[in-house]
Amino acid sequence: MRSHLLNDTTTEHYRRSVSRGVERVAATLAATDRPFTGITPQALAPRIDAIDLDRPLGDTAAALDELEGVYLRDAVYFHHPRYLAHLNCPVVIPAVTAEAVLSAVNSSLDTWDQSAGATLIERRLVAWTAGRLGLGPRADGVFTSGGTQSNLQALLLAREEALAAGADPARLRVLAGACGHFSVQKSAALLGLPAGAVVTVACDADKRMRPEALARELERCAREGWTPMAVVATAGTTDFGSIDPLPEIAALCARHRAWLHVDAAYGCGLLVSRTRRHLLRGIEHADSVTVDFHKSFFQPVSSSAVVVRDAAVLRHATYHSDYLNPRRAVAERIPNQVDKSLQTTRRFDALKLWMTLRVMGADGVGELFDEVLDLAGQAWLLLDADPRFEVVTRPALSTLVFRWTPPQDGAGAPGPDDVDRANLHARKALAASGEAVVAGTTVDGRHYLKFTLLNPLTTTGDIAAVLDLLAGHAARCLNLGETLAHAS
Repeated sequence: MRSHLLNDTTTEHYRRSVSRGVERVAATLAATDRPFTGITPQALAPRIDAIDLDRPLGDTAAALDELEGVYLRDAVYFHHPRYLAHLNCPVVIPAVTAEAVLSAVNSSLDTWDQSAGATLIERRLVAWTAGRLGLGPRADGVFTSGGTQSNLQALLLAREEALAAGADPARLRVLAGACGHFSVQKSAALLGLPAGAVVTVACDADKRMRPEALARELERCAREGWTPMAVVATAGTTDFGSIDPLPEIAALCARHRAWLHVDAAYGCGLLVSRTRRHLLRGIEHADSVTVDFHKSFFQPVSSSAVVVRDAAVLRHATYHSDYLNPRRAVAERIPNQVDKSLQTTRRFDALKLWMTLRVMGADGVGELFDEVLDLAGQAWLLLDADPRFEVVTRPALSTLVFRWTPPQDGAGAPGPDDVDRANLHARKALAASGEAVVAGTTVDGRHYLKFTLLNPLTTTGDIAAVLDLLAGHAARCLNLGETLAHAS
């Protein structure tokens, strides 16, 4: 069994095994003509359940053959131009190369004596990100597993700062936009905040937090003796890609001395856009920011970070252990990232972004993100001109929420519940066909469809074809026929 350990004596075995894996994935990608096969959990589960994990195959080639039937063949492929569903991006090759490197070396980013240069690379990338955000010379941060963890850590820091200032734990409040991410509520629960601690702030027709509504909630906090420990603004909501009015929100936070956290997990790609960076104006006033490079920087999961304006607040995540990061390490100026992180053992995910920037450059990544934003604008024009659909709002980023709507002519016209049923069916039927994958959500209690465009290779032709497929499935659900489905 020692022959399977990666070391100086097994490099040839390593080279052959990894090459076989790369060749298998490359062959699968080259042959993939749709984003999904449409397989159901009921069909796939028996294949996986039938595998006896106590009887190894003993051979990489055989294991890859088996993997073909239980994973590779039926995986959802985000690189396909008709994958239009969630915030999953196609990944760039330099980052995939880095993934192979970091997995083999297997550095752990908790302490210097487990990582060496990896620690310094992560710190350099955090500083680079803080510079792009405009947070100032005292900024710092740490890589995380994703936006949910970044939001959790930001709210932990905000809570501890509020408590340090003498706030009553039972009177803490978090103010968040109605279109913000569910992880804010989850974080509040994990932090032990009282029920009802997250106050929802109304959004406007463009799904952006309304500053006047935030002002009212902040004034209510002052009037009723609550402490607004944090305001969570969003730069790229998951459902609509909307960007809250950050300058106005920042001014209100400064007036009420509330911590401003900006969830820019989606919109962080604007940091490297040469044409749309202004959309993040005001983010430089944030106390903390979430960035997800595995969304709009085209990185493999996971690659995220939380960045703070004042490095000193990271002390709230610091715990010392004599066997890992003793207090004397601080005096000796040993850079231990576990002093900043909620995690202990942690992958060197920063290497993926490092390799991407060193090969492609920030402008290269920004060009890719700008391409999908341009595509979203073109897709909005298609939807807005198509009588079969209603679209909720014009996109600020690359997300479009829309709904198939049949003509309302006569007493027998389908009602709202029928239209809900048709839209739900259209999404499921499209996924089952494997021809495309789209997402869904609800708006005002009604079912809508959603495009999340993150692939520069998707074309308006792909968009138009998927719209026709959706309309066809929806019309057939209500027995309205192909003529209606393809009417213009």
